[in-house]
Amino acid sequence: MSAPQGQGPTFPELVVQALSSVERGYDLLAPKFDHTAYRTPASVLDSVTGALRPLGPFGSGLDVCCGTGAGMGVLRQVCRERITGVDFSAGMLAVGRERTRTVPDAPRTDWVRADARALPFGPVFDLAVSFGAFGHFLPRERPGLFAQVHSVLRPGGRFAFPIVAPARPGSRPYWSLLAFDTAMRVRNAVWRPSFVMYYRTFRLGDVWKELLGAGFEVELRALEDLGRRADGSPRCRLVVATRPV
Repeated sequence: MSAPQGQGPTFPELVVQALSSVERGYDLLAPKFDHTAYRTPASVLDSVTGALRPLGPFGSGLDVCCGTGAGMGVLRQVCRERITGVDFSAGMLAVGRERTRTVPDAPRTDWVRADARALPFGPVFDLAVSFGAFGHFLPRERPGLFAQVHSVLRPGGRFAFPIVAPARPGSRPYWSLLAFDTAMRVRNAVWRPSFVMYYRTFRLGDVWKELLGAGFEVELRALEDLGRRADGSPRCRLVVATRPV
């Protein structure tokens, strides 16, 4: 059963989830996930949708590590034929299915349980997206992940995801992320199974090189409606990686 509007997980529930594996933790969190800070904000989803529209329309789309389906809403607006969400948490997929509304003329919607590091598809997608999932992959796993996404895109297909500008050293967000990262590393040093969630390791320079290594052509697009920082740089960019024709 889904949580009532605005009812997030309790502190004891979060503790149990944090001491579980990534898969089990998200299975437990799934009914209340959309009421947590972990869900991608609507402002980001809307901005990405607006940036993707001029690049489409697309035929089929894939949401990599879809969770409860926030990114599926983006795909539903820019894809005409079929959209697929893939995640390894059965609980998250179940909530996504439950909350999918039947809309006339909407693309066919599928939910697939699988590991993103071994995607069970051929090159059948025109667009792949992902939102907030990359912290669950160790840096050494990312080249393989990107290669998997490349393999399921048709020639000319695009892989798009937002990336937020790094927090300035010494700022409150900087110290918050550092504290979270440190807590996760301590937790994983003393407790099994491990729970990988290291968002400070997802650096644009490294990601750019890894995407190129996987065979993509890469460009950045500023998400202007999310604003700019004091130095004029975008607060958030859309990475658009294209499989060459």
